[in-house]
Amino acid sequence: MCACVVLVVGMVAAVNLAVPMLSASALHPSASALVWIVDTYVVVFACLVIPGGAAGDRFGRKGVLLAGLGLFAAGALLSALAPDVAVLLAGRALTGVGAAAVLPNSLAVLLHAAPADRKAATIATWASMTGIGGVAGNVGGGLVLSGGSWRWLFAAAVPAALAAAALVARTAPVSSRHDRPLDPLAALLLVAASVALLVGIVQGPEAGWGSAVVVTGFAAAAVLFTAWTLRELKAAHPLLDPRLFRIAGLRSACLGMTTVFFGMFALFYVNASFLQYAKGFGVLGTGLGIVPLTVPIVLGGRHVGHLTRRIGLDATVALAFAFVGGGLVGLSTSDAQTPYAQYAAWLVVTGIGVTLALPTLSGVIAGSLPPAQAGVGTGLQATTREFGSALGVAVAGTVMTAEFTAALPPDARGSRTVAEALARTAHAADVVTAFVEGTDAGLRVAGIAVLVLGALVAGEAWRRRPSREFPFPRDGRAPVQPRPEP
Repeated sequence: MCACVVLVVGMVAAVNLAVPMLSASALHPSASALVWIVDTYVVVFACLVIPGGAAGDRFGRKGVLLAGLGLFAAGALLSALAPDVAVLLAGRALTGVGAAAVLPNSLAVLLHAAPADRKAATIATWASMTGIGGVAGNVGGGLVLSGGSWRWLFAAAVPAALAAAALVARTAPVSSRHDRPLDPLAALLLVAASVALLVGIVQGPEAGWGSAVVVTGFAAAAVLFTAWTLRELKAAHPLLDPRLFRIAGLRSACLGMTTVFFGMFALFYVNASFLQYAKGFGVLGTGLGIVPLTVPIVLGGRHVGHLTRRIGLDATVALAFAFVGGGLVGLSTSDAQTPYAQYAAWLVVTGIGVTLALPTLSGVIAGSLPPAQAGVGTGLQATTREFGSALGVAVAGTVMTAEFTAALPPDARGSRTVAEALARTAHAADVVTAFVEGTDAGLRVAGIAVLVLGALVAGEAWRRRPSREFPFPRDGRAPVQPRPEP
């Protein structure tokens, strides 16, 4: 199950390494198209992961997990063979559908198989795999892309998915089914609303923030999110009941998870191009360059529960956001002359925050729903993670592009990508300087956003401090929240 998690989360991170290759490829994607190549997978993944969990509850978690791995392999193959950007986006979307079936059911299978006294450790291990998967995607993606073509990245995912399917077929237990109806219209509304929101964010620098496409995107997002909410409120068996967010702890944990992954994947998107263009790293070196982020996750994950019991949940969450946001702001001070050791130190700082956040927030969310809705509960976790990832890529990419194009030398003005700018001018150093200014701005905005949103989460936790809604008991098991009244 952990291998499945690393595969689908790793693909989110790995494709960032291919952005410079894609930019210079025969596909000639624009700056906004590059963001969509990354985000199409993540958006579909995020929006369908709750229906994917519900499908596992109804049709069998093992079967849906296997079907998801098959769709993941098919989408990766289509991406590898894509003759143009449109087909590549279709392949990325299909891969996202498969990932949405894989991720929630991997944890649901684990929770079904694990003894009661091991469930907390199981959740913590699964949560840490989502963080490690991002770093593994960078390292593995760098290794594959060192072959010289972006197509190899998607081609390599095909046998990996098929191997994971073979392991699942052999080892995963069959769990009971629950008769929960599916709602395709609700899923479609959620996907459409998320795409509309990202259209507004991604197209802003290129089309203008007051342009018809941007204004229409934001307006459509508001209408579609409202329609989705009303649909779910009226449904007899909603995939995700909006009334669950009346629980302050669950609401805070979901916002916190979204915020952490917003910052982490904003970093992944910016880091991939920064190390290649500004520091001169090869694609494999770029993938390895993110490894310091994972050191705290590997070494410190098992100790987070003890720290939480020692200093309290509120303090642990506040520290997590301080480290993630502070690390991103620190990284935004880097330039082409910054020693890599200094850059790596800020990665470690960010990694400490991710280590503190993942098992803590996952435990809160997982404990908020009964076992019969394990697939939906883990789907909620995955939705917040992947939606945060999509927003992080979109916002960081948008800010980076806007700052980069504004700082270009006169003879390269109008270029939307580094490859395009380098082809137009002989002043390569000026292009790199402009790009570094763009990456610094993207990381700085992401870091400040994490600090501000983290303060909101910590503030809500402080306001409910007397009740201690989510203390971790001394046996280390995840807390269980009462469900709201129907």
